[in-house]
This record gives sequence, structure tokens and C-alpha cells, in this order.
Amino acid sequence: MHSTLSRLNAVSALATTIVLILVVLIDFSRLGTHKPTGQVVINQLQVVRAKAAWHMDRNIQDFVEVEFDIDADFAPLFDWNTKQVFVSLAATYDSKRHTRNEVVIWDRILRSKQDAHVALNSAKNKYGFREVGRSFKDISNTTFTLKYNIMPKVGLLHYGDEFTSRSIPIPAKQLLPNGEQPKLQRLYY
Repeated sequence: MHSTLSRLNAVSALATTIVLILVVLIDFSRLGTHKPTGQVVINQLQVVRAKAAWHMDRNIQDFVEVEFDIDADFAPLFDWNTKQVFVSLAATYDSKRHTRNEVVIWDRILRSKQDAHVALNSAKNKYGFREVGRSFKDISNTTFTLKYNIMPKVGLLHYGDEFTSRSIPIPAKQLLPNGEQPKLQRLYY
């Protein structure tokens, strides 16, 4: 009849199928059930001419320094199947060479429901906000989006945008009163 090995194969195939069906049902059970609340306020944008200290490209280029406030509650995203939530603030802009550019300027990993309320006042960007062409001369504005990524214990990753700002103009570089470039800065991003 059937050997022990073929019977073991049939049982393990059935068990694997049942586990996969349960994982899919668990993943579908959380779709669209939770919605976080929050907002981002951009206080100031400033274009500075600098050299990145810890970046491979150490050429002189333009960086945008951003000062922002975040008040967001991601606690509704935590349930029994949530391992952690990755939150990021991204700047999106268009340039002549690339139609859509997106740069993450700040992020945080929320590991529990107790840490899920993010309240930042006058925070600065954690990562360098720079243009591939090294200058923001031809770029007029940008928008900021607060994004989240739910990492479940079982199932697929879920992505979402919590808040998107209005279009904010990127200011021109500040020059000294005599028209010269200001002193070169060294940024540690």
C-alpha cells in the first residue's frame, strides 16, 4: 500500500496547507480596521551650502534643513498581530531630470502601543535632504508626507500615508549682504 514516507508526506502537506490558509485569513482580518490620527507642521525650510561629513559624496552641494512638528497617534495600528510600526517623514518634489523624487528625512520604529504617540516640537531632519543634481536652483516646491508601515507577526506588510502637507516653496539660498556665499557648513547626516 502506502509507505511510511508517503503517509508522512501527505500529512505534512495537509498541515502546511492549513497553516497557510490560517495565515491568509489572519491577514485579511485586519484590512482597513485601524486608522491612526496625526498631523505634521513644517515650521521652516532653509537651503544651505554644505559638505556631508559621513556621506560617500563629499562634494559641496545644497541641502535643505527642515524644522517640523509632528503630533500623531499610531496606537490604533497595534493589535495582537502587530510586531512594530515603522514611521517616516518623506519630502517629495519634482525636478527637470527626474519627474518624482522622494527623500526620507526622519524616521522612527514604534515597538509597542505605549510608545505609539509621536510628539515632536521643532525637530530637525535626521537624514540629509539633498538633490541628486547638487542644487535646488530649479526646484520650486515640495510636499511632506508622514508614512507608516505595519510589520505584522504573521502576514503581509501594510503601508499607508497618514498626513500629506500642502505644497511648500523651497526658499532660495541665503547670500551675505555683499552678495557672497555664506561660510561652508559641515553636516553630519
